[in-house]
Amino acid sequence: MDEVTQERTGECSQRHASCSSCALRSVFSGSVVNPPDPFLLLQGLRFEVVPSRFKEKLDKASFATPYGYAMETAKQKALEVANRMYQKDLRAPDMVIGADTIVFHFRKTADFCEWFSEVSRPDSHGGNQLPPFLSQTVGRLILEKPVDKQDAYRMLSQLSGREHSVCTGVAIVQCSSQDNKLDTRVSEFYEETMVKFSELSEDLLWEYIHSGEPMDKAGGYGIQALGGMLVESVHGDFLNVVGFPLNHFCKQLLQLYDPPRPEDLQRVKHGSIPAVDTFEDLSDVDEGGPAPTRRDKAEAGVARDATAEAEGNRTCETLPPFPTRLLELINGFKTSKALFTACKLKVFDLLKDEAPQKAAGIASKVDASVCGTERLLDFCACLGFLEKSEQGYSNTEAANLYLTSDGDWSLHGFIMYSSEVTWNLFTHLEFAVREGRNQHHRVQGKKAEDVFQDVLYQSPETRLWFMQTMHGLSKLNARYIATAFDLSGFSSACDVGGCTGALAQELVRENPHLQVTVFDLPETIELAAHFQPAGPQAAQVQFAAGDFFRDRLPPADLYILCQIIHDWPDDRVHEILSRVAQSCKPGAGLLLVETLLDEEKREARVALLQSLNMLVQLGGRERSPGEYQCLLEQHGFCQVQVAHLGGILDAMLATRVGP
Repeated sequence: MDEVTQERTGECSQRHASCSSCALRSVFSGSVVNPPDPFLLLQGLRFEVVPSRFKEKLDKASFATPYGYAMETAKQKALEVANRMYQKDLRAPDMVIGADTIVFHFRKTADFCEWFSEVSRPDSHGGNQLPPFLSQTVGRLILEKPVDKQDAYRMLSQLSGREHSVCTGVAIVQCSSQDNKLDTRVSEFYEETMVKFSELSEDLLWEYIHSGEPMDKAGGYGIQALGGMLVESVHGDFLNVVGFPLNHFCKQLLQLYDPPRPEDLQRVKHGSIPAVDTFEDLSDVDEGGPAPTRRDKAEAGVARDATAEAEGNRTCETLPPFPTRLLELINGFKTSKALFTACKLKVFDLLKDEAPQKAAGIASKVDASVCGTERLLDFCACLGFLEKSEQGYSNTEAANLYLTSDGDWSLHGFIMYSSEVTWNLFTHLEFAVREGRNQHHRVQGKKAEDVFQDVLYQSPETRLWFMQTMHGLSKLNARYIATAFDLSGFSSACDVGGCTGALAQELVRENPHLQVTVFDLPETIELAAHFQPAGPQAAQVQFAAGDFFRDRLPPADLYILCQIIHDWPDDRVHEILSRVAQSCKPGAGLLLVETLLDEEKREARVALLQSLNMLVQLGGRERSPGEYQCLLEQHGFCQVQVAHLGGILDAMLATRVGP
């Protein structure tokens, strides 16, 4: 393999790997791997390690999953290095590889866990702070490098005797220079490995902590050194735990630089990692000679296979990748229903602030079979909502916060509404897609002229579920909404369809000068008083009953429509905006809060699913920022600002111009 010494002063010797006639100058940017060199040299690449200067301060609350956070961090590390090297050398590196490894205290990010993290994500709890970010509930907690020995003890104690997940996000940035500008193309992937610790004694914990090794390691341990003695088992790629998923990287690299032709796939032997000489071929190009092509290799492979067959050896066909993600999606509804059932049985209420209880005792109290209860409890423990010990089952912090019916941040109402209303509607999704309308008539057995009056408010029970749903989700997102824009220029606000006033309470907490009126149906206002917190800001929030399709809106400088527009079909949307516009004086503001689609409607998974949800439930839809801007301009609103919030919602602030 050729070694080409760079002419530029101060740069080490590089090996250029020729891959589909492309020379690669590779740069690795990530956490230091001990030692990292063999990982990439095995693939015929000579590289240099360049520490990234990217400040790892991404907001975890803005990511639906822990691995999304790891991949974005890896990408930003790599892009920072690519740009810095381009500015320094005035030429682009061929490739920059960024990697970031995180440890999170949960067995697996799958099924309901991923969906739950996308539904709502608050911050941390304490005083006026929000409770822990919900993906930390699902992932139990992303464990960073410990800040001190006590923090290391806390981390390792959480991992003791349990299984946790190690995830590495990798970004491969292919670089080129066009018109004296750096051009980049980014490929990303992640690898997840499950690691189980032995039960760790206090003496062993502190002995390891005093060694100093945990202090610069995510999760507080390094498996390739002394930390290996803590590990009982590893399921998955061991090198991923060390810090770089070599197996997955090999596959990704080959796909990028030498993708197989369809006819070649029939000749590949069992297993998706190519032989080492494949990688050597990517670099072994005689000076001045052409690179061996996939066809050359395939023809050579045919000859080798023919020889092997003549000798009586059998070549296996390549198996497709195991569809883990697809199977998780197929079974996801079972996970949701298991959690719904536990909440309906009030399992988490029963265990709140109580000593651990055995399955038989819990089964007796919820009037269920012992065998069925035990299986349900075991699965809830697997999801991270229960702790299982020799003494029995007990709630985790996440269960106490979100799954008990009387918690300050309870999502119990949302879960019951999902189980008893949304679940039934989604069984008719096929009809909704075919007919293009909501499916309440199939569930109810009669046409619903007004979904709110005929369905959601048809009984005190469903009305309470709906209000609890809105209240719980509003509390989770209220801080993000209230701080998205500078509202100091407004002295009064009207939250149209504001339900229990959860958003209004947060608005006045963040903006003490603001007076807010919550405007909603009389049936809603009647129950809203039960949700009101005590405090000095309570006097700044007033409630007014009315129907925003028929009644005059209270006067205000700022009107708020939080998850209102997406409920309705287009003709009713224009009615709502027209009534708001008529109530606005020139210079008044409209704060619109929804889940935004991306402009091409391909990537915003939460919003795309929510748009299907709106079709099945109410007949409305989600929109992109461009669609909302066009809609607002039709009703005299301009200067549209967009803010992507920390949870699942987005906010837009527009100004009313004169008629």
